[in-house]
Amino acid sequence: MASEHPILVVDDDTALRTVLVEQLVQNGEFEPTEAESLAQAELKLNEAHARFDVILLDVSLPDGDGRDYCKMLRARGIKTPIIMLTGHMEEGDVVSGLDAGANDYIAKPFRLNELLARMRAQMRAFEGSEDAVFTIGPYIFRPSAKQLQDPERNKKIRLTDKESAILKFLYRAAGKSVSRHVLLNEVWGYNAAVTTHTLETHIYRLRQKIESDPAISRLLLTEGGGYRLNADGGVAVS
Repeated sequence: MASEHPILVVDDDTALRTVLVEQLVQNGEFEPTEAESLAQAELKLNEAHARFDVILLDVSLPDGDGRDYCKMLRARGIKTPIIMLTGHMEEGDVVSGLDAGANDYIAKPFRLNELLARMRAQMRAFEGSEDAVFTIGPYIFRPSAKQLQDPERNKKIRLTDKESAILKFLYRAAGKSVSRHVLLNEVWGYNAAVTTHTLETHIYRLRQKIESDPAISRLLLTEGGGYRLNADGGVAVS
């Protein structure tokens, strides 16, 4: 993706947590935040503008059971992928964790590459769901709500179905240019009545909504016979 994935690592084993965080940082794909207890995890999750792409959650913590906490997070409507870390892989333990709402289970000690593969798999699945939340420049993009939110300015921007679909597809292109033809087919389907002019009109309207200066695009760029989303760029709309 366009930027590092924020990850919350909740584990009371200081040595394991420290090594894991160091390895995640070295990998360069993730931006880990640490918590050694459920109380600390709760503080991290409740910080202003907090957002995590994956939560790595230990089962046995000093102030509670990670499975119970997972169940509570799901009851609160938190959809973020949760991977349980455990020293026990008996069938009953795995079933209880999955029943609590965990997306996956991995036993300690684990190989880093296996953990990374599972994290990526869960992120891909989540990004393909309607629960996904993306960051685009200064905005938090919620495709299911068809809404962009600018937290710094406490501003919300409503999108049409097509505008939301365009942004979602361009985001998943991970910074690569998408041709007009491909974008038309993905958003409108094979409809002979829809032309590139229709797409260009929607792009124009999107820029009016999301660019600080629509005449100088920083987020939604024209490139290579199509369009590219610069998810890391741009400044907030005034």
